Amino acid sequence: METRSLMDMTLVSGAIEPCVNTGIGTSSDKANSNSIAGQPVKKKKAMTSLYLKYFETASDGKTRRCKFCKQSYSIATATGNLGRHLNNRHPGYDQIRDTAEVGPHTTIANDSTSKSLSSIQAKPQIDRDLINWFLLKFLINASLPFSTLEDESFISLYKFLDPRAKIWPREQAEAVSLQVFQSMQEDVRASLQNVSSKICLTLDFWTSCEEILYMSVTGHWIDDMWHMHKVLLNICHIAYPCSGPEILYALTRVISSFDLDMRIVSCTTNNSQQAGHACQLLMEQMDSQKRPFFYIPCGAHALKMILEGGLVNLKPILSKIREFMIEVNSNCDALEDFKQMVALYQEGPLKFPIDTSASWNGDFTMLDLVHKAPNAVDNTMKKHEETIGGGCSLTLPPSEYSAINILHQFLDQFYKTTTNLCTTKIRTVGLVLFFIDHIADLITSCRDDSCQDWLKTLADDMYNRARSFTGQVYNGFTFMCAILDPRIKRELVPDALNSDKNLEEARGFFLREYSKNNNHFMVITSNGFGGAHESGFSSSIENTDAVSFAEEIARKRRRSNISLTKDELSQYLTEPPAAMTTDALDWWRANSARFPRLSIMARDLLAVQGTSVEPDELFTSRGEDLHKRRYCLPFVNVRPVLCVSSWIQSGYKFRLGPTEIDFDSLVETGVGKRG
Repeated sequence: METRSLMDMTLVSGAIEPCVNTGIGTSSDKANSNSIAGQPVKKKKAMTSLYLKYFETASDGKTRRCKFCKQSYSIATATGNLGRHLNNRHPGYDQIRDTAEVGPHTTIANDSTSKSLSSIQAKPQIDRDLINWFLLKFLINASLPFSTLEDESFISLYKFLDPRAKIWPREQAEAVSLQVFQSMQEDVRASLQNVSSKICLTLDFWTSCEEILYMSVTGHWIDDMWHMHKVLLNICHIAYPCSGPEILYALTRVISSFDLDMRIVSCTTNNSQQAGHACQLLMEQMDSQKRPFFYIPCGAHALKMILEGGLVNLKPILSKIREFMIEVNSNCDALEDFKQMVALYQEGPLKFPIDTSASWNGDFTMLDLVHKAPNAVDNTMKKHEETIGGGCSLTLPPSEYSAINILHQFLDQFYKTTTNLCTTKIRTVGLVLFFIDHIADLITSCRDDSCQDWLKTLADDMYNRARSFTGQVYNGFTFMCAILDPRIKRELVPDALNSDKNLEEARGFFLREYSKNNNHFMVITSNGFGGAHESGFSSSIENTDAVSFAEEIARKRRRSNISLTKDELSQYLTEPPAAMTTDALDWWRANSARFPRLSIMARDLLAVQGTSVEPDELFTSRGEDLHKRRYCLPFVNVRPVLCVSSWIQSGYKFRLGPTEIDFDSLVETGVGKRG
């Protein structure tokens, strides 16, 4: 994308407001004023000569051309219109002393243009105005509302640092952030046009403090070098009543705006009925257009729902322990006493400070704490119940200790599973189903073997939740996604999913969608043989009746050889699965030459996500932090703040129009000047 010069940036206050009167140039107008025959004449409009300074007159004398963007205007164009052009298109133009020194292709603080940047003799005001750009990036990265700029303490801080610095008003910062959002969104759109594989979508939903429902749409794909990519496409407001049709409307607008109609293959959603309805409607639309499209519910949300069933009876006990540990974490004396008790009773090991977040990890940490250090917990509770418990008894009765120990033993495998899921780099559908199948086996075993009635009832509820999910997710499409993971294949696919019917559907999908793209591969027809063109035979031979008996034998033999090698899927499945420690994408990178057609299918379907969100957003304190950041943002800030922040993390350049802003180089330049 073409970049432009420093003066293309809104580096001064009021930069994006149209028709801003900068108040410069009036003295020269007074000096040039005159009278005719002693009669005063109407003075020219202020700043006329300065406006013309930024335009060059064509050789024919009929047009003027902007020195910055080369846009032409008639020579008769009013100078006020020229001024509006400068203010709207090139805010900050009046802060550069010599416009002739600035070319139209300068990138701010880019290494390749550092010489051009250093040649710009800018007034000191520009350095102070750069503060606004750093403030803008800070607010975006921290997901803070732009009303922060109106906080009196915040303003006082900057007046203390530099009384001459002028912070952008909130409205201006919001308008600039919207321009940055639009510019960077164009970069995202352009990058997606170069993607050769299918793109898989994930949807995430949340509600803000204004009771507005939002949906984030994220695209995933695997490139030709077998690297996984992920980019946020947009954040949409879902209109009331927030049902399936409203979600579908917002989703299809995102798909169309990025020209993905022909390239999406799947959508992974949270397990809400409304999201499922929207995806079902979208799948029906795709089916009517003969385009393969599938949607699957989120495995992480399903696992969270199962775990909530396992903790439902212990929530009151966990709340008491959590409240106690929050106080201990914040009370130095109590924390030191607790550590001494742990050492005295040789309990642990424990990691300090204790995780008290209201997440699955936090809940399990509370169980683990009581399980590993019951004496330390009990004695510290007794010692500090006056100060921490407000005079109320915090100690746990023996029955509660017993229940915690039993449930801790049961849920320990769940915790290991969620931890593994959170730390796995590539969470394919096959791997997610493998983990959930393991969880289902644990639940079944507990339900059948436990002698505790309350635990049997709890396990039965968890089993029903697991069955509800598998009933939605087990189908031919998820079977295809699972077996293409070289660690899973058919050997580790859940039994309920591993059917011959699904295998035949997978083979049919492979031959139908991935064989016809190459003429040298045979395309299976209804009678099991390929047509003449696909088989590589001359149409003149195929259509003639004078085919010799020898040629007929040769043709059959060729068909026989092709039929033995045509089905790469069967050949792939005959080989044993790779080790679970294997990187699935590395395996395909090394073996794609052996399975040229199947590897294309694998590249498309391994990008399908088994979870609609990062699992640590559901199972760790990271989800709480993310919720707080989203929840507090007002409507006008949500899209530019969250999208731009995500795009920066994905490697896209911070950009306004055609101009990139390299903050690191700006910092280095500023430090160098001060040095």
